[in-house]
Amino acid sequence: MTTPSALIADDEPLLREHLCTHLARQWPELVIAAQARNGREAVEMFDLHKPDVVFLDVHMPGMNGVDAAQAIGARAQIVFVTAFEQYAVQAFEQGAIDYVVKPLDEARLAATVARLRQRLADRAASSSDAGVDAALEQLARRLRAQASPPARMQWIRASVGATVRMIAVDQVAYLRSDEKYTLVVWEGGEALIRKPIRELVDELDPEQFVQVHRSVIVNLRHVVQVTRGANETADIQLRGRSETLPVSRSFLHVFRQM
Repeated sequence: MTTPSALIADDEPLLREHLCTHLARQWPELVIAAQARNGREAVEMFDLHKPDVVFLDVHMPGMNGVDAAQAIGARAQIVFVTAFEQYAVQAFEQGAIDYVVKPLDEARLAATVARLRQRLADRAASSSDAGVDAALEQLARRLRAQASPPARMQWIRASVGATVRMIAVDQVAYLRSDEKYTLVVWEGGEALIRKPIRELVDELDPEQFVQVHRSVIVNLRHVVQVTRGANETADIQLRGRSETLPVSRSFLHVFRQM
């Protein structure tokens, strides 16, 4: 049997360290493959390390723990670490997801570790993709209903030659970034801005703009076709444009729910 590994995601370093300490005592053979500070980093770390277990804080800035869990899906055992027990109880009762409550309780964590050990020992007994997806979608709806909507970006300022262009976000078809710049493609042209995708995705309306790849955000109102590809990927065709945009495995869940 291979050595089990885990990823811990929490925006508070002391809580990550606290969980590591508890796990080392109760599950000494477990390797902590990586730690993440937010949901988006957790998804990136998961794709890089592919751990068996993911401990996710529900409330993290930007992409929260539930959104990160949806991106990871049934590829790992999901455990929510939350100060608000009601967010996870229903999913836990369905047998799809486990949870522990902050501050950590030794007995509760011990029971979780025992279940995780059993599930990893008998992979066939793990929850189905459908069970995990349904439970996570229900939790995501509850979180959205309880959260007060933040102010969303209405305009993007971009330099075009010697002028500064004010681009209405409704006109933006997609945004694509490299390490330093983000390309904004809208109905009237293209422009580069010095703002990373990880910041833009938190400021744009999530009902209209979705991240579909670590470097791509699309405006759903401009999407005309999504074509499934190999290895749980896809390509997007946009209205009035010839190029196609990639959808990576970690973000394919966006279109499963539509």
